[in-house]
Amino acid sequence: MSTTSSKPAKAVTKSTASAAKPAAKKATTKAAPPVSAVAGKPPISAQTATPAVVDAPQPVVLGPMLRKKELIEKVVDRAGIKKKDAKPVIEAMLAVLGEALTEHREINLPELGRIKVRKEKMLPNGRVMITKIRQPLGGASKKLPDAAE
Repeated sequence: MSTTSSKPAKAVTKSTASAAKPAAKKATTKAAPPVSAVAGKPPISAQTATPAVVDAPQPVVLGPMLRKKELIEKVVDRAGIKKKDAKPVIEAMLAVLGEALTEHREINLPELGRIKVRKEKMLPNGRVMITKIRQPLGGASKKLPDAAE
């Protein structure tokens, strides 16, 4: 026994038609940024972007290569000893470090850092080692007193 009249249906269609017009006007204006359901704030891309420092690895520009001859000269200057006394000690130290790397031993030298062999590849003319060196902050900046001072 339900009777439906056409008047209420027309009123509904008129109200929905009039409600659709303002919504269309809002769509042409700048829309509000979407809101995150978790934080209740607009996502970062919708907010004003601010520059931030990224703590990522930075590319390293290589300086000139340090060769054994220059290493010996620097040690002689810094330690204030004769070259004939320093050269055999430095060569022996380099031999010991090379043997330790060949044996895949971890090297921990405070001024240089901690050195670990990560990967190794044998080639016909030698061995390629990928190493990781972890150097403490400020460790390499400590210097022995110069002989000139």
